[in-house]
Parts: sequence; structure tokens; C-alpha cells
Amino acid sequence: MEDEAPVIYGLEFPARALCAQAAEADQIRFLVGTQSLRQENQVHHIDFDDENNVINKNVFTHREGEIWHMSASTLDKSHLATCYNKTSESRAEMKAAIWKLPSDFDDISTEDQSSMQPLQLVCRLEANDLGDIKSVMWHPTGDGCTIVGLADSHIVLWDIDTNGSSAKMSSSAGLEAKGQPRMTCCSWDPHHNCVQIATANDTCIRGWDIRNMQQTYVIDNAHGQLVRDLDFNPNKQYYLLSCGDDCKVKFWDVRNVTEPLKVLSDHSHWVWSVRYNRFHDQLILSSSSDSRVVLNNIVSLSSEPYGNLVERDDEDNDDTEGSNPQEDGVIATYEEHEDSVYTVDWSTADPWVFASLSYDGRLVINRVPRAEKYKILL
Repeated sequence: MEDEAPVIYGLEFPARALCAQAAEADQIRFLVGTQSLRQENQVHHIDFDDENNVINKNVFTHREGEIWHMSASTLDKSHLATCYNKTSESRAEMKAAIWKLPSDFDDISTEDQSSMQPLQLVCRLEANDLGDIKSVMWHPTGDGCTIVGLADSHIVLWDIDTNGSSAKMSSSAGLEAKGQPRMTCCSWDPHHNCVQIATANDTCIRGWDIRNMQQTYVIDNAHGQLVRDLDFNPNKQYYLLSCGDDCKVKFWDVRNVTEPLKVLSDHSHWVWSVRYNRFHDQLILSSSSDSRVVLNNIVSLSSEPYGNLVERDDEDNDDTEGSNPQEDGVIATYEEHEDSVYTVDWSTADPWVFASLSYDGRLVINRVPRAEKYKILL
């Protein structure tokens, strides 16, 4: 049984911002933001038709500047947040704002690109001169009307009203460290009533309780070089995934941060993005400047280990007759990209579909191999 071919979608401009959009149960949707210095930037709304293996798209203009980070609202599928580079004659600043897709975006024809509608500005996210806003996260469940962002060396919290028409900065906390530490990425812990987040600065990972803005744990020298991305296991408390410029992906238990639980060394250059599968957390995606996307099966650290666990590189493990061993190791390596793959994300609707985005504007939609899918299901 052959796997279906990947679907490739090319953007006109460079891009590094990608996120999955929460839509209806059967809708596989992604948002992609472009990064052009000279042209008006765009947000591409991608609707993947899984049955026919085709992409339908709507394109909206983003008139504020290059999009460096983007996140889809968990409150309302028509809302999103972008972090963008706002340039003027004297300076360039990283700003953030909440936008709304036009109300009739599902019906817009994109055959005529000159008729692209602009995103509707809802409100700007102000950080009171704390620095450039690098990333923004919506509350994981949408129950708490809260957005968290990183502004240089500070965590910033905004309260938004129920219809998203305004955002008010409610609190902030800064790093107390030597030099001028800058946070590079963050992840919201979906457990513990969603009151904890993790941030990274340089080679260090820190846990925070956003109720009092106090640190809860510190992982010093988590990676040999800069930490690029973080993601919490959605189904298993305390488990955190990280990646960095040391070409490694690491698994942590934040209750005991002295050593990682496991280290993966599948990439040959900086690892920019890591993601747990939200439905089957043994499935791990990573993307890198080596132009590759790697899909791993790490069942030994998942919420549902089953069968007999064996390591793929352990030749001494003989499977007993009638057993169904599950193995830690690489499932597949995807090489459809020709440039640095800055972002990878799983569909929120289909657990077997994911998208990856490289800087040359190539979006690739792939699937978990069918053989692996049936192993998990059966």
C-alpha cells in the first residue's frame, strides 16, 4: 500500500511563519505569513482537501510589514495574531497585533490576486516600551481571555475582551540575569489549569507561573547552543520538548531537570521547530536548516506506551513470537524542501496530516505513513 504523495504549495515571497488553524472537525487548515522587504506582505489561508489531495486558498494582505511569527486564536477561528517588523526611516521595531479574517473569507475567490482583501485590524498589542515583541501565544483552551508574548527579556500578559476588540497589558516579568538576555521562544503548558509557561533564552529554559510571574524551574545549559523552540506534551504532564542550534532535540521532565530523558540527533544543522502530535504524542516532528523534516516515534516517553518497547538500533533485542513491539526511532525523513525549514505544525483536525514551511516560500503538506498509522490504530 503506497503512501499518498505530498502536496506542495509555492508562495511568491519568502516565509517563515506557519500555524495550524482550529476550524470545523473535518477542515484541515493552516495559516502562512510572508516576509518580503519590498512588497506588501500576505497571509495565505490554506484549506487542504484531504479526499482529493488538493489545496484551496485565500490570500489576504498584511500591510504592516514582514511577518516573523503568527498564531491562530483558540477563541475564534477568524482571529489571528502576528508579530511583524515595522520599519521607518529611522528604525525598525518588532510589533504585534490581533487581526480578523474578512467575515466572508470562505467565499472569496483568489483567481484575481489584485482583488485580495486586507486583514482587518482588531487591536495592537502594546508592551509599554519593554522591547521588540518576538512571539505571541493564545490561551490553550480559549477559556481564559489571555495572550502571552515575549518582548526581548520580558514576558508580557494581555487581557482581551470576549470579542477581541481590545487588549490591555495586565502584567509582565523580566529576566534577572547578567548582560542583556533575550528570550527566543515560549510554550504554554496545557496542564495545571494552564497557569504555567516555559521560555528559552540563550541555552537556558525556564518555567514560569503566570499567576505571580515567578520562576518554577530552570534548566541551565539545556542545549549546547541557542534554544530555538519548545513544546509541551499535550497528554502527559511535566514532559517538555526542546530543540536548538546544537542540532539536537531533547525530552525533559520538568520535575527533574538535571538530565534530559532522551536526546535525538537526526539533524545536521540548527533545529528550528519541534511539535508533539496532539492526538498521538509518540509522534514527534522536527524541522531544520538542513532542509529536512523528521518524523520520530518516541513511544517510550508517550502517554500510551503499549506492546514491548525496543530500540531500533539495538540488534540484540529479539521479538518474541506473537508480540507487537513498538520502537523508538525515525519513522520517516521528508526532503521536499530546498531551503531552511523554519516551521512545522500538525493539523488540529486530522492527526495524520502536518505542514512544513521553508524560507523560499514552499509549503509542503504531508501525512504520517500508512503503515505507522495502522500500527498505532491497531
